[in-house]
Amino acid sequence: MAKSQRTAVVLVAAGRGLRAGAGGPKQYRSIGGQPVIYRAMEAFSRHPDVSVVQPVVNPDDSVMFTAAVAGLKHEPPTGGGATRQASVLAGLEALARHKPDIVLIHDAARPFVSEGLISRAIDAASRTGAAIPAIAVTDTIKLIGEGGNVEDTPDRARLRIAQTPQSFRFDVILEAHRRAAKDRRSDFTDDAAIAEWAGLTVATFEGDVANMKLTTPEDFVREEARLASLLGDIRTGTGYDVHAFGEGDHVMICGVRVPHTKGFLAHSDGDVGLHALVDAILGALADGDIGSHFPPSDVKWKGASSDQFLKYAIDRVAQRGGRVANLEVTLICERPKIGPLRDTMRARIAEISSVDISRVAVKATTSERLGFTGREEGIAATASATIRLPWEV
Repeated sequence: MAKSQRTAVVLVAAGRGLRAGAGGPKQYRSIGGQPVIYRAMEAFSRHPDVSVVQPVVNPDDSVMFTAAVAGLKHEPPTGGGATRQASVLAGLEALARHKPDIVLIHDAARPFVSEGLISRAIDAASRTGAAIPAIAVTDTIKLIGEGGNVEDTPDRARLRIAQTPQSFRFDVILEAHRRAAKDRRSDFTDDAAIAEWAGLTVATFEGDVANMKLTTPEDFVREEARLASLLGDIRTGTGYDVHAFGEGDHVMICGVRVPHTKGFLAHSDGDVGLHALVDAILGALADGDIGSHFPPSDVKWKGASSDQFLKYAIDRVAQRGGRVANLEVTLICERPKIGPLRDTMRARIAEISSVDISRVAVKATTSERLGFTGREEGIAATASATIRLPWEV
């Protein structure tokens, strides 16, 4: 592929996904702990040979879309049409100002697209001008008549299952879509069919059996089980932290500003709950401790907000291909009282960690007036974190 070649992507995400059952549009549901559309877009946004990602969404889904793909690079979404074909045309028209050479058209309901498949799609379009990923049919296929009887058995050696991303020279597929719209043709099931109708020769390249489309509730169940089976290395880490009281009018606990008659003596904001939790996560990763990653001798962490420490630890899990299963913090103090703020703290930890609140526990106890916590000289915290990682020998 020429270095100057620009590759764009149309990510089609305007459908309602009614066959997937209740729970809203399937592209915004969670699969493996992440929204389907995030997984589908991430591979393109991070691919070194992709210049522009153009999402096409239902205007009613704009809030869900923004939340689901936070942190990923993409163009402002354009509104979809009444059909997939109309939505693709809208995405192509939105890309016209970028003047890409190659365009990949991908369904957001296929969240397991790999970097390798994207590279093959770009290469195929560069060589042929129009190409689709295809996988061989392994089952015997029957052609059924209107009465339900078998009419024919096609030769499966010539049959292929078409996938996305389908890849084309941008100018030719845009012109084909425009011609189809002008002729009021809206019955094409994929972009390759439009290319064929327009007289283009459509090549094939190696698809990926993992690049399946989520269509039914059973698809979600099966893929959740598959993803969970890949994360068979279940680890638990523990953490502990303590900070003494000093002058002040509040303390930070589990990411929440809590009014108090004292403050913490600490290099950062002194959030014992988050510090213990960071140590627990790093312990589960066998990745040092909070002091080795954020040394108190470094002035840039002076007064730092501890939510960035927790986000960092969570990102370390993600970089290893893992997921957080459970986070738990126990706070040991006489005052301030934690009970009234327990759920606020749980929600804040869940927000920082990008996990559901049902996976976060915050508990509190006193030391029965014994020791430094009993004398109200400071607060201690213990934490545990359970994570799941891919099993590696």
